[in-house]
Amino acid sequence: MGILNGKTAVVTGSTSGIGLACAQAFAGAGANVVINGMGGPAEIEKERAAIEGEFGVKAIYSPADMTKPHEIAQLIAHTEDAFGAVDILVNNAGIQHVSPIEDFPAEKWDAIIAINLSAAFHAIRAVVPGMKKRGWGRIITTASAHSLVASPFKSAYVAAKHGITGLTKTVALELARSKITCNCISPGYVWTPLVEKQIPNTMAARRMRRDEVINDVLLAAQPTKEFVTVQQVASLALFLCSDDAAQITGANLSMDGGWTAA
Repeated sequence: MGILNGKTAVVTGSTSGIGLACAQAFAGAGANVVINGMGGPAEIEKERAAIEGEFGVKAIYSPADMTKPHEIAQLIAHTEDAFGAVDILVNNAGIQHVSPIEDFPAEKWDAIIAINLSAAFHAIRAVVPGMKKRGWGRIITTASAHSLVASPFKSAYVAAKHGITGLTKTVALELARSKITCNCISPGYVWTPLVEKQIPNTMAARRMRRDEVINDVLLAAQPTKEFVTVQQVASLALFLCSDDAAQITGANLSMDGGWTAA
């Protein structure tokens, strides 16, 4: 019997990477899931159908735009209509842009703050009333090692991830007596298809071998010199949904190969 039988999870940014791994982990534990994110319709349908076929749960897709508060509210409302509840919310949608502050495009700042930070606020705001009514809930947000440390040229991303830490703590305190927990997970560099695609361009630009790019560029800050896997992040998210994690709330949980220990 799965620990999440009868529960419903909404995972934003879940058509690939960390979000998809979380949706799969929750489905494997018995939860119905709502996935959301970008991609080709055929590929998204393939992943949605695979979740239903492999785990025997219900899985639906929402194309809600995480920059639009009314679409986020509709995502939660439609999930409640379809399944009766949103028991678990994972705020995972995110984008990145790298540029010196004086050249950082204002529209990129606005988009990163909207998707990486404001979307989490709007989704949390929408799910809390139902969670309070039922007396149970789990809210998890994907932060980053950049929620704890900064890096040059990532002003919007670092600001958003630091904001997620503060939002997480505030919501946890507000909900402390409601049997609703709110935490964030801060991975270091995670091995995803997007990272893999970036390696050849970095090799060409820096005239470095593949192993040099991985060890001296991508993993420069991680003492273990190993990528975090999406399955590792998903396993931690699943644990946070368990009864064993009921007293973990307001926490920012690092999973970064020792990056922020230094």
